[in-house]
Amino acid sequence: QVQLVESGGGSAHAGDSLRLSCATSGSAFDLYIMGWFRQAPGKEREFVAGISGLYGDIKYADSVKDRFTISRDNAKNTANLQMNSLKPDDTAVYFCAAGAGALVRTDESDFSSWGHGIQVTVSS
Repeated sequence: QVQLVESGGGSAHAGDSLRLSCATSGSAFDLYIMGWFRQAPGKEREFVAGISGLYGDIKYADSVKDRFTISRDNAKNTANLQMNSLKPDDTAVYFCAAGAGALVRTDESDFSSWGHGIQVTVSS
């Protein structure tokens, strides 16, 4: 397993941008699929975006497609989520996750390591 620590959250207004980062420790980072999930108050945790290590596979939830961009830097063992055109509905605790596999999957059970989460609050 890897240890994951999120950073970059905070408060924003609708239309603003925020960038989340996920720092990891452990070996073989480039073999992991990295994902971002989020959980809004009173709702279940949901998949936001994922990126594979070796095959260039990227997936987004429909709700964030064309607004959010996931990336990774295998040399720095980090994964990032650039969030543009933020909406109040994007308010949630965002979690970084890592899992094994070749192609991105969107179910929580496919990710074995999780960060503690970071709050993102978007006001109108």
